[in-house]
Amino acid sequence: MFGRSHKNTIDSLIGASTRIEGNIHFKGGLRIDGHITGNVIGDEGEASMLVISEQAKIEGEVRGAHLVVNGEIIGPVHSTDLLELQPKARIRGDVSYKTLEMHGGALVAGKLTHGNGEQAAEPVLKLAASSGKA
Repeated sequence: MFGRSHKNTIDSLIGASTRIEGNIHFKGGLRIDGHITGNVIGDEGEASMLVISEQAKIEGEVRGAHLVVNGEIIGPVHSTDLLELQPKARIRGDVSYKTLEMHGGALVAGKLTHGNGEQAAEPVLKLAASSGKA
């Protein structure tokens, strides 16, 4: 689905009983089950996959290529490839994405922006022309 071509493997795990205060920089795959107070940043230009499980909580900025969220994030989220919001996802912050997959039950309290968030023009909505007679 969505032409996923990079491998989706997890190289590192932050367990449910782990609490980290500070920034995390990663490449490859990272799964978070614990609590992070700080930014979680995938190396720019590298293929990265971040999985935030149902019991995980991140208080800080989250950046990466492919993000799978089923836990809580308090802070801005930036996905350069695919952002998957699972049913228990809770995000309090602005979100920018290239491709978005949002399941029923997921919640975003913030602004959703397609692209890098630096677009000057507002998106344009157009109504399809009616083919029937009035």
